Amino acid sequence: MAGGLLEYLAEGTWTKRMHPGWAAQSGLRAALLGRAGFRGPGTVLEGLHGLFAGFARTREGNYAALLDGFGERWLMTALAFKPYPCGTMIQPYVDCARRLGKRVDPRDVTELVASVAEGTVHRLWEPLAEKQRPPNGYAAKFSAPWCIAASLVHGSLGLDAFTDAAVADPAVRALAAKVRYQVDPANPYPFEYTGQLQARLAGGAALEERQPHLRGGTRQPLSRGDLEEKLRSNAHAGGWSDDRIAAALALARTIWDGAVDLTVLRG
Repeated sequence: MAGGLLEYLAEGTWTKRMHPGWAAQSGLRAALLGRAGFRGPGTVLEGLHGLFAGFARTREGNYAALLDGFGERWLMTALAFKPYPCGTMIQPYVDCARRLGKRVDPRDVTELVASVAEGTVHRLWEPLAEKQRPPNGYAAKFSAPWCIAASLVHGSLGLDAFTDAAVADPAVRALAAKVRYQVDPANPYPFEYTGQLQARLAGGAALEERQPHLRGGTRQPLSRGDLEEKLRSNAHAGGWSDDRIAAALALARTIWDGAVDLTVLRG
């Protein structure tokens, strides 16, 4: 709760699920306090004991990234929707793996090599042996080797891929053991999330797929059909009936037309 540390990666535990909601609650509460006249230090970012000194180990922060266009540039218009329920930086590699899965038989693959940004290695790739065999379904969400293998084997990557039973799938585990990475110094991360995946086959051939940006972001938004299908899949996983899902979709299509009744979303 104190800082959203990346130690959530250890042991496949649950704290990552809490981070976004806790941050949103804190942001809303801070805005309400400010509106009510509550005062805080104006040097909270750059001060001697401020954010950069406490967490970034420097006071030479990129203030322009935080403050340029403040009050004029609204980030809601650039929100991205994840196609898959796993780590954001893995998503382009899932797209690559799914396309490769239409071209190769997983049993013919001798090695899968991902070209990655150095800044993603500690989170998604190392320790490699552990990432190839995540201990449970939740840990698999932050394992690039496992997500790549599951996508290629099954042709998709939904919520059902992240159960404890699913991560024990012998076909996926066998392929995940063949997934490795190489650091690409020219990778544009963190300004762009890309994917590049090469499959090396038993006969000596090599096939490659690339994804130049995050699908679901401003460069390649998901269609309404994609988003509605994601809602259906998530709602089914949460136990909603088809009728309730249909009502929620109908509400979403008219949510800007007037007064909003959210009764259908409660239950």
